[in-house]
Amino acid sequence: MKFSMIKPLKMESSKFISSHFLVISLVLACTIASRPSFLYAKELSKTDFALGTLCTIRLVEGGNSATLDQAFLRLRTIEDRMSVNKEGTEVSKINEMAGKASVEVSSDTFYVISKAMDYARLTGGAFDPSIGPLTKLWNIGAGGEKVPPKENILSAKALVDWRNVVLNASANKVFLKEEGMSLDLGAIAKGYAADEIEKILRLAKVKAAVIDLGGNIFVYGTKKDKTLWRVGIQNPESERGDYLGIVEGPQMTIVTSGIYERCFIENGKRYHHILDTKTGFPVDNGLVSVSIIGQSSIDADALSTSLIALGIEKGLELLKRFPNTYAIFIDKDKMVYLSPGAEKVFTLLDKNYTLVR
Repeated sequence: MKFSMIKPLKMESSKFISSHFLVISLVLACTIASRPSFLYAKELSKTDFALGTLCTIRLVEGGNSATLDQAFLRLRTIEDRMSVNKEGTEVSKINEMAGKASVEVSSDTFYVISKAMDYARLTGGAFDPSIGPLTKLWNIGAGGEKVPPKENILSAKALVDWRNVVLNASANKVFLKEEGMSLDLGAIAKGYAADEIEKILRLAKVKAAVIDLGGNIFVYGTKKDKTLWRVGIQNPESERGDYLGIVEGPQMTIVTSGIYERCFIENGKRYHHILDTKTGFPVDNGLVSVSIIGQSSIDADALSTSLIALGIEKGLELLKRFPNTYAIFIDKDKMVYLSPGAEKVFTLLDKNYTLVR
C-alpha cells in the first residue's frame, strides 16, 4: 500500500457502540488522521470542521442546540486567534512581526503561549512552540510532501529556540527575537479548546457529554446510569474500531500523539509530523504513540507530544510533576508501558501486545 500524500479527514457516520464505549483511533493509515468512533442513543450532537480537524460534541444528557452553537462559536474564536494556517490570526501576526516588534494578543492566546513556554522549559525544548519554521518546511499534511534538503532543515532548525520568545504579561504582548521565527500552537491549542468547551457545558448544567476535537477526547460529567466512562485505545496497526485496550474511569480527558497520524513515505521510509527540535527530522525513538489520561486537556495535549518526543525514561520523569495524570506508551515492538497508577484505569486486551510491568 502506497502513501504519497495526506488526505483530509472525511466526515463519517458514527457507529453505535454499547455501554458508551469510545474508541480513540491513533491512525489507521498514513493518509487518515486519528478519529474516535462512538454514538449514543437519544443524544444531541453536532459535527463540524474547526481547528484544522473534524470536531464533534455530543450531549449525552442535558443541554440543547444553543449549547452546541455556543461551544462551536468558542472553537471558532480560538481558531481565529491561534491558527497558523489562517491569515489575520493573532499567531500569524506574531510570526509576521518576528524580529521587528511585539504584538498584543488576547488573554486566550497569551495564556496558551505561556503554557507552551512552560512545557518548553520543563522539556528542555523537546516541546517548543517556536517550532514553526520546521513544521512549515516539512509541511506534513498539506499534500505533496517530500524530505526537505538537509541545508534547509539546518536553517529552519536554527530559528527554533523557545528562549527567543519574549512574553510581556503586563501588556499581553509577544515578541519573537529573530526574523524568520514563527510560533505553532498545534500541539497544545486543541487541549485548551477542549477545556474551554468543558466550561461551557458546566455553565449550561449539562450532566454528561463527549467532546471530540479530532481525537482529543474529553468525557464530561456522569452518565445517567452512573457507570464509568469506557474509552478504547485504538490499535495503531489495525482497522478503525479495533482497540488494544480500555481506559475506564469518571470524567477525564484522553489525548494521544502517534507517529502514524500524519505521515508520508519516501524511498521506503516513513516520515511523520512530530519533529525533533534537536535534529530537525521526525522523532525516532522507537515509540509509536503516547496516550495521556488526566483532568486538564491542555496539559494532556502538551504532555502527549512532550512524552513521545522525550521517550519513555525522560517522559516518565516529567510525568512525576503531574499528579493523577497517567501515560500509556506503545512502541514499535508492540510493547505497552504504563506510568505508575495507569494500571488502575487501563486494561490491555490485545494479546499481540505485551504489557511491560
